[in-house]
Amino acid sequence: MTVRVLLADDQTLIRAGFRALVDSAPDLCVVGEAATGREAVERARATRADVVLMDIRMPDLDGLAATREITADEDLAGVRVLILTTFEVDEYVFEALRAGASGFLGKGVEPAELLDAIRTVAAGEALLSPKATRGLIARFLAQPDPRPGATPARLRVLTEREREVVTLVAAGLSNEQIAQRLVVSPLTAKTHVNRAMAKLDARDRAQLVVIAYQSGLVRADPPAR
Repeated sequence: MTVRVLLADDQTLIRAGFRALVDSAPDLCVVGEAATGREAVERARATRADVVLMDIRMPDLDGLAATREITADEDLAGVRVLILTTFEVDEYVFEALRAGASGFLGKGVEPAELLDAIRTVAAGEALLSPKATRGLIARFLAQPDPRPGATPARLRVLTEREREVVTLVAAGLSNEQIAQRLVVSPLTAKTHVNRAMAKLDARDRAQLVVIAYQSGLVRADPPAR
């Protein structure tokens, strides 16, 4: 299946570069472009793209607000948002994840990494670059600002194995790595992850990461000095 991509960036040259790159992949295609956050929301509804490449800073409606609108729209439940930012660690990126974005990457990534990121997000996986994830967790996820519904009591719906799996997801492990760690099949690991997401009403793995930290299931190490 071809992954349909919407490009949201206020710079025409950047969009052109992304379009050329995305369209060069046989399994990906650009179905629309947006220069503002408002346009991104409108085009997402019009195109029903699989993945929106969303810049944070845009006129009219910024990428954060646009992400919230897209992920809050039940008609766009299948649309994933991948944040592209100049800064690997950014409080706005964290807010976008809380709002429902499926991940983020720095704009300095290699072309092949970006294409793989689109595929990863389209498949329902979270995409948090290792460098950005470490800083993001240390600086923001440990803040005493729990999201409604992400309290420790909420985790009681999980089995002991599901709690263990969520902890490993928060550590950045893939299904294959979780399977190796728990000595189970990748399919079993994926089943546990999916059940945990369903019980916690998490949109995808990125949301599981946020819930894991904000509920206290996992705690961030203090930033290195």
